[in-house]
Amino acid sequence: MKKVVMLATTNKGKFKEISRMLSPYNIEILIPDRNLEVQEGSCSFLENAYEKAKAYYKVYNVPTLADDSGLVIPSLDNFPGVFSNRFYDHPFGGIEKLKGSQDETNIKKVLRLLQNKEDRRAYFICYVVLYTGSGGYFAEGKVEGAILDAPRGTNGFGYDPIFLPNGYNRSMAELTPQEKDKISHRGKAIVRLLEVIGWT
Repeated sequence: MKKVVMLATTNKGKFKEISRMLSPYNIEILIPDRNLEVQEGSCSFLENAYEKAKAYYKVYNVPTLADDSGLVIPSLDNFPGVFSNRFYDHPFGGIEKLKGSQDETNIKKVLRLLQNKEDRRAYFICYVVLYTGSGGYFAEGKVEGAILDAPRGTNGFGYDPIFLPNGYNRSMAELTPQEKDKISHRGKAIVRLLEVIGWT
């Protein structure tokens, strides 16, 4: 029997990616008709994902899948971290004036802050939560790599163009969608979540 879940995002890139990941598991994904303003003030990816899933469930009354993910760079005191989405206007490292898209401006700030640093190690981390009304399930995914000197590739979104996964000579944005799904933090988290729930 096909399972139906609401995805707690209006981000088209994320919706497309997660829908693609879930399609082999006979899961229908619903996208909300409006964006809910959910306060993500926590220092925890897991708490942020849980609050998003719970908020959308209360409005739509459908089991809701939410994720919170980000880029962590140890040499930048683990920033952008939970502030990855709007890092450009975070006080750490100075506010970057919004030029072009939000993703482009975030990338510009990261590259500026890493200009004189030898340690460019980084990792993407993701927590996914399925909230069912009486509680929820969660899982974590992580992919390690390094930050490139300049953006490369046009696939993906967010920081993908400057992230070089360990063991690859192409950025995350140069990988095909299928290649990315196999190694990405979000892909790993979703597969683990489905295993926890028993939907695999």
